Amino acid sequence: MPNHAATLPIAKGAEDAAVAPELVPLPPGATPSEKDRHWYSSVYRGDHVPQLTLRAVAMGAVLGMLMSVSNLYTTMKVGWSFGVAITSCVLSFVLWNLFRGVSAGRLTPMSILENNCMQSTASAAGASTGASIATAFGALLILDPTHRHQPWWIITSFTLATGLMGVFMAIPLKRQMINHEQLPFPSGIAAATTLRSLYSRSHEALRKAYALVTALVAGAIVGVLNTAEEQFAALGRFFVWMRTNLVSVHLPEQIPEHGIMQIAGKPVVGFAFEPSVLLTGAGMIIGMRVSLSMLAASAALYFWIAPWLQSIDAQNAGVPGYVASIPLVGGGTIFHAVRWALWGGTAVMVFSSLTSLALQWDTVVRSFTVFRRGTTSRSTSDIDRAMAKIEVPTSWLIAGLVPISIAMLAIQIIAFGISWWAGVVAVAMSFVLAMVACRATGETDTTPVGPMGKVMQLLFALISPPSAVGLQASITHNLMSAGITANSAASSADLLTDLKSGYLLGANPRRQFLAQFIGVFFGTLVIVPAWYLMIPDQAALEKYPLPATQTWVAVARVLSGGLESLPMSARYAILFGALIGVLIPVLENLAPNARRWLPSAMGLGLGWVVFFSNALAFAVGATIVWIWRRIAPKNEEIYSVPVASGLIAGESLMKAILAMLVTAIGLASAGG
Repeated sequence: MPNHAATLPIAKGAEDAAVAPELVPLPPGATPSEKDRHWYSSVYRGDHVPQLTLRAVAMGAVLGMLMSVSNLYTTMKVGWSFGVAITSCVLSFVLWNLFRGVSAGRLTPMSILENNCMQSTASAAGASTGASIATAFGALLILDPTHRHQPWWIITSFTLATGLMGVFMAIPLKRQMINHEQLPFPSGIAAATTLRSLYSRSHEALRKAYALVTALVAGAIVGVLNTAEEQFAALGRFFVWMRTNLVSVHLPEQIPEHGIMQIAGKPVVGFAFEPSVLLTGAGMIIGMRVSLSMLAASAALYFWIAPWLQSIDAQNAGVPGYVASIPLVGGGTIFHAVRWALWGGTAVMVFSSLTSLALQWDTVVRSFTVFRRGTTSRSTSDIDRAMAKIEVPTSWLIAGLVPISIAMLAIQIIAFGISWWAGVVAVAMSFVLAMVACRATGETDTTPVGPMGKVMQLLFALISPPSAVGLQASITHNLMSAGITANSAASSADLLTDLKSGYLLGANPRRQFLAQFIGVFFGTLVIVPAWYLMIPDQAALEKYPLPATQTWVAVARVLSGGLESLPMSARYAILFGALIGVLIPVLENLAPNARRWLPSAMGLGLGWVVFFSNALAFAVGATIVWIWRRIAPKNEEIYSVPVASGLIAGESLMKAILAMLVTAIGLASAGG
């Protein structure tokens, strides 16, 4: 077979350089082939630099297994799992250089693409395997009348199948979202920037590295200071000593600690400022359009819609059959506006993604047809043939998804009693909702796993209601169908984030895919026994705050009564969100020059599924860069992304380290 790759030029010096040239994006009007040719000729170097090596996979497997346990803990503790990509990059670089020092230099340096491949393995193991264990299986443990764990083979097969499903579902999305649309995937940019700064030796790169390291240290400090006192005993004692003897250095989860806004004399969850530089850094990379769209949607919810709905609830209090719109939590002491708004926000994200996909049908078709092995059609360009040799082929997609889908269907039927046709619906919807989650991650760096799960819970309230299958069976079907979507969507979005890093560094995407595929097995190997060790029974589970798990429990309880149990206002929110989700992409397509003046559909949707404090932190970061660019544009161009990347890396790294320490202590205590 002729070497088609040899027909395209490789950037001068790229083969020997420590770091590939930075990608300078083409104008938005460039064709997909022009973008592919530009990337392949100026950045790609995956055939000339070590990438998928045993040491890279081994390092990624070890780091990923540790972080999968830490993410399991943080999901139960704070309802949030932390990104693995940047954390694993920094840890791998530091640890490998430490090993080299111990070996007196006998170990050779790990190449930047090896580190990127290690990142893919670690991400698959650390972030793609545990998204549904603490939520879906945790909620099932609470709601099951006997409060018994599911057998180990069910959780293992479920976790492995959904993780692998997400990996394969990312194949057709990569060409569209990364190569052609070039969505930012902020954590992917941050990971690539981190690696460039660590490996580069140029003067400007060193300045960027210093900025990144300084920001990383600042982010790590914030990560320590905003850790809950009860999360880590030693850190809690340090906060108490500082407060008693010097000055309080502990940062609360939000400022002010008990929030700002009240409705009917009761505080509202999440209306404050969150002192998280991780979110601020993400906003610096995402930009004003998406961040301000998030803030506007969240502000409309908290300032106008939530008080209006609460007043209606108050007027109808005591009316038989009336279901309140805005739920109360914390024993009836706090309003939780987002639990109502997530229905409309999810509808915006789902329908905007589907509409965008429909408007770009030719790109989608090309994504599935360009990789046909051995094509010799004269209409196929040299760049198409060259890209087909390094991208994951469609044949792999079919060979992987067919058996995985059959296995996923069998698990639903055998383990949970879901009818075959409903199981087929669950698998099919996972494809659609994973696409939505990936687009949200690409635009905002936030993977809406929870909202995607809620869509499945709503769907199964319709197709598997208690009147047809019984109350407990309906709840089980509700939770497990949502778990399929949550885990596969998280896995798919995570792979695309890693592929974004590889795209910027010139990596071979096929080898990255193999690293991700391998990582899922390592993550499953450790996450399942860790779940049983950390949570031996329901009592142990309910010692944790479980914010995400309790949301799944609440939605399952509400929807077990069918759609009629959903407040009428939530049904209208779904309809309104669907209309907005269709309208914005259509307007963008009809008037592309007006796009920058239109709100971001994904930003609007996410503004209704995250707290106001989260949206505010994003907007603060975007505003900082906007002002910076106008005051010192040259300085901003050099330092803004490294600073943002350092803030993200520092806080996420510190949070992961603290979580791993807590988990290690807990496992040691359980073992003793």
